[in-house]
Amino acid sequence: MNRQQIELFFATLKAANPTPQTELEYTTVFELLAAVLLSAQATDVSVNKATRKLFPVAATPQAILDLGLEGLESYIKTIGLYRSKARHLMETCRILVERHGGEVPSTREELEALPGVGRKTANVVLNVAFGQPTMAVDTHIFRVSNRTGLAPGKTPLAVEQQLEKRVPAAYAVDSHHWLILHGRYVCLARKPRCPQCAVSAYCDFKEKTRA
Repeated sequence: MNRQQIELFFATLKAANPTPQTELEYTTVFELLAAVLLSAQATDVSVNKATRKLFPVAATPQAILDLGLEGLESYIKTIGLYRSKARHLMETCRILVERHGGEVPSTREELEALPGVGRKTANVVLNVAFGQPTMAVDTHIFRVSNRTGLAPGKTPLAVEQQLEKRVPAAYAVDSHHWLILHGRYVCLARKPRCPQCAVSAYCDFKEKTRA
């Protein structure tokens, strides 16, 4: 994609969805952090199903700690890798209480120091909670960026760095939501829905599907 195509690509996505939102359900920054931590290698649907029961009972780091490990596991056992995620979330809550007054920090360094919080999770929190123009490259964004020619790269970090260079500033904050949603519902892995794609005219993918 050239610069003009990239501008039209994002302008079209914005026109269709001016204020894109994460599909994870949350009401506080901590709930967002917990949901994103739990969502690794799991669907947003499965995480939301679990947190709808968890958050009304324990919606703060201290409340999670008060549940205890087994108590936490009982709420999230329907999520993949729930045992390791429970341990990570418990330890993260302990650190938040002991070092941050129970609040979620707003810097990458502090977020990535939390157990179970990698670069992608930190980017989501920085973007969604704190409005920073970060790029949380998941499998959807990685696929869309490479397939369309928007930001080719062999690794998630390479794609992230390309996106930071190529996405116009006017679209930077919301761009990762548009790309995730586009990959989740239109630019599918096995058979992209090119005939229904609003941005196919700007896409470099040569093997476009037909109706």
